[in-house]
Amino acid sequence: MARLVMKFGGTSVAGIPEIERAAQKVAAEVARGNQVAVAVSAMAGVTNQYVEYCRAISPLHDAREYDAVVASGENVTAGLMALALQKIGVSARSWQGWQIPIMTNEIHGKARIESIDVEELDKRLSANEVAVVAGFQGVTPRNRISTLGRGGSDTTAVALAAALKADRCDIYTDVNGVYTTDPRIVPEARKLSKVSHEEMLEMASLGAKVLMTRSVEMAMKMNVPVQVLSSFEDAIGSDFPGTLVLREDEILEQHVVNGVTYSRNEAKVTLLSVPDVPGIAAKVFGSLSVGHINVDMIVQNISADGKRTDVTFTLGRNDLPQALETLKKIPELDGCEIRSDDKVAKVSVVGIGMQSHAGVAQTMFQALAEKSINIQVISTSEIKISVLIDESYTELAIRALHSAYNLAEKA
Repeated sequence: MARLVMKFGGTSVAGIPEIERAAQKVAAEVARGNQVAVAVSAMAGVTNQYVEYCRAISPLHDAREYDAVVASGENVTAGLMALALQKIGVSARSWQGWQIPIMTNEIHGKARIESIDVEELDKRLSANEVAVVAGFQGVTPRNRISTLGRGGSDTTAVALAAALKADRCDIYTDVNGVYTTDPRIVPEARKLSKVSHEEMLEMASLGAKVLMTRSVEMAMKMNVPVQVLSSFEDAIGSDFPGTLVLREDEILEQHVVNGVTYSRNEAKVTLLSVPDVPGIAAKVFGSLSVGHINVDMIVQNISADGKRTDVTFTLGRNDLPQALETLKKIPELDGCEIRSDDKVAKVSVVGIGMQSHAGVAQTMFQALAEKSINIQVISTSEIKISVLIDESYTELAIRALHSAYNLAEKA
């Protein structure tokens, strides 16, 4: 017998037929003798509709009331899932975030989970009752409903799995696992049977949309095994048809490169002829931080006379207008030229095996050179290399790198 958390995303509970299909998967796990908690998202498109309702009322709405509105989609799905399970003879009840409770901080719209009291859930699971939990939501110390940000139901599921000491957290979605790259760009992309938490975290942060970054961070921190699998295939999680996200030491064969990811939501800013004096960088990036603008790649080049420097950095494309306005207001940048480019993309290769293999960067740069793709910025870590390129070359770069590292499905 295992204790499982099963999470179903929006497309997996898009309507009554989908909810009933998901309920059958839960019932199949129960029939195998497993204790099951279920975390659900709102039906596909519902949260977007509620967000638009809030914006229609007031663009500058009260974030606390916004949370009260958008959290309701998951409440509906949880109730319907419990009904679907009861209909087929499975003992089940729904739980909202405040009922458990899932305690969060007070940053409405993007709250973080601080604690979960699972004492009652633990009793119910031990009595073979399925707990259907509304994902994406919690409650603040002031007893207000809070939400965890888009994709927060993944985080709910992983947090529940950690608190309940579950054997595994199965994330059911509309894809059947984690691939070496986007199959829509490279049809021969290979599904990975296992991937480390560290690799999945890099892939999620670099553009892979299979799992939300915060859920992977929590899974790694709390050592929760996660499986990504499809809700539209017949197999259930205990058949292990998807991709397992595990600790590095649980993966026997570590490939040098496991995936090629990309992000088109990128922009580049270059500050030309900045005075090369202490404190300038702190002023620039501190000002951006105050505006909650996240900066990624940073490159600095010092002039020949040592008095001036050029600074280039990347950020989210949607943040570019605000960033430019912020930079124009920094007195220390008076007289400096500010250039920007929102027609760029970030392409990365990720692999835990990079830590012990040489030549990974050379292979990447050579593959891009052979396709006449110019590299604008480079960023590295122990298990990834990212480059910034002209957006128009994104798909060509992905195909070239996928081929260069022999990631294609073996015949």
